[in-house]
Amino acid sequence: MFRPAAIAGVGVIAAMALVSLSARAQTSALKPTSKEAAVTQVARGTFIVKLTPGHATDDPAVADLGRVAIDKLFHGDLEGTSKGEMLTAGTATKGSAGYVAMERVTGSLQGRKGSFILQHTATMNRGAPSLSISVVPDSGTGQLLGIAGTLSILIENGEHSYVFEYTIGGAK
Repeated sequence: MFRPAAIAGVGVIAAMALVSLSARAQTSALKPTSKEAAVTQVARGTFIVKLTPGHATDDPAVADLGRVAIDKLFHGDLEGTSKGEMLTAGTATKGSAGYVAMERVTGSLQGRKGSFILQHTATMNRGAPSLSISVVPDSGTGQLLGIAGTLSILIENGEHSYVFEYTIGGAK
């Protein structure tokens, strides 16, 4: 059984998240948020992530559920930080798990300063990962007002990188 407190570091939670993150997120067509035609832009770079497990419980009814704090440092076209929360669920079947997460990204995206929220939805079905990360509508602030998009994450040789396809509809 999956028990967040019984694992070293982030253990199963991190493994599930990292394997899920290894798969590229599905990208969807991006639609402008104003009458002005928005141009899809692509931002690339790397990031460092720190996952900190929450307090474990002795309650067997929720022993397969976990909570993890997310802290990231982004470099490249996106320079900034993020803080977020991840909720995890493990199963008795090896390689099957899921997580959802919300994180607020704050910094500069290709010269535009502000913040926005990313929503993660991930599952592992007996080792087959599926991951979707998208900008929460109307979450952009500052020069990122009107941002929409999807983020893909790759992990190669232990290094995390991102490809962020986005539009900023009408924001100047």
